[in-house]
Amino acid sequence: MWRDPGAPADSFYETRPECTDVPKSKFRIKAGKTLSARKWHAAFSPEGYLDIGKTLGRIHRGGIHPSIRGEVWEFLLGCYDPKSTFQERDEIRQRRRDLYNTWKEECRILFPLVGSGRFITAPAVAEDGTQCLDPLVLLEKNPENGPVVLQDVTPPSYLEKITDKRIIQWMLTLHQIGLDVVRTDRTLVFYEKKENLSKLWDILSVYAKIDSDVGYGQGMSDLCSPMIILLNDEADAFWCFERLMRRLRGNFRCTANTVGVEAQLSNLATITQVIDPKLHQHIEQIGGGDYLFAFRMIMVLFRREFSFCDSLYLWEMMWALEYDPDLFWMYEEADDKSEEFKGRMKSLRHYGKYERENMKNGGKNGEDPPFPISVFLVASVLKEKSAILLQQAKGLDDVVKILNDVNGNLDAKKACMAALKLHKKYLKKAKNP
Repeated sequence: MWRDPGAPADSFYETRPECTDVPKSKFRIKAGKTLSARKWHAAFSPEGYLDIGKTLGRIHRGGIHPSIRGEVWEFLLGCYDPKSTFQERDEIRQRRRDLYNTWKEECRILFPLVGSGRFITAPAVAEDGTQCLDPLVLLEKNPENGPVVLQDVTPPSYLEKITDKRIIQWMLTLHQIGLDVVRTDRTLVFYEKKENLSKLWDILSVYAKIDSDVGYGQGMSDLCSPMIILLNDEADAFWCFERLMRRLRGNFRCTANTVGVEAQLSNLATITQVIDPKLHQHIEQIGGGDYLFAFRMIMVLFRREFSFCDSLYLWEMMWALEYDPDLFWMYEEADDKSEEFKGRMKSLRHYGKYERENMKNGGKNGEDPPFPISVFLVASVLKEKSAILLQQAKGLDDVVKILNDVNGNLDAKKACMAALKLHKKYLKKAKNP
């Protein structure tokens, strides 16, 4: 279907007509600024080598055309090495698809609803391993795709008790995933098709199984949903999500005493203390020194603060700014990390602008890794609202209310540019306090 190149980008992600209160996208596809399919394909050599330096500037200036967004994201997230050939990427893609299908089959053997087009929103197992549902009966009584309907909630006593604690833990998350899936991006026409809801549930269920240290955490469905919309193949969408989780899994890693995201909230406090000491002091005085009010922004990368389309635009700008050409090799677990690959791209233009700034200031070589740009994005929102927070915030409820007012009113490009400026300012002040 032809679309006006200057049309609002959210026309590519259709919203259900009854959802009239959805924020409108501020992002427009702009000729000469947005990375177009023509410019993207021109960045490849005949063998398939990608000169990614030709694309990063366009992405952070004007985003990515929705028609190529999925394949560009695969490079930005480190699924593929820019200096690989078409053939090498085809081989990697097939190998990963096979591996995903193997993992999915292992999950199906444990719980037959995986891969069936159906999913649960009620517990499958009790904490002691007693099975609450018979998946084979559920399949028989629910021939249609989507969430299964429970007609008989009597625990099936004929099923054996599960004793493996890891399997119990995994099965305890399956209905939690289902509950989140039915709430995720429900304003989009895409999710009117129940098979798409099931695909989201399958990917998150498989991920929870293979990354048992993290499992599933609320918010992951918001991070995974765009991958399914952008990439037709379920396995490709899974690997794109898995690469994103490489960056973010620390936020979801919880122990009895700590929540993973606390490290990023602590970084946010550090930045605010340097950039705006008055605001930091005020936040501490009203009991917000742990910065938990910013929890959601960091956990789901501003999915709630922007329209669906603008949040994708924000993500790709962040990833382009943070881009490191060694990303693929940093994530690969294969032992064959030869010097040939390590030394292929050392030109600074192949790094994102934010990453170059960190390198210039020694951030890549220090003991502590540099803060992600997402933390500076949150800090820039606090900085913009500083005067209002100082005048009106008498308690944490006021802080939350003031920050909620930004929902749907932020401009993704301006927010990214503000984060870059704040980053520079922070590095300067941190060097010369």
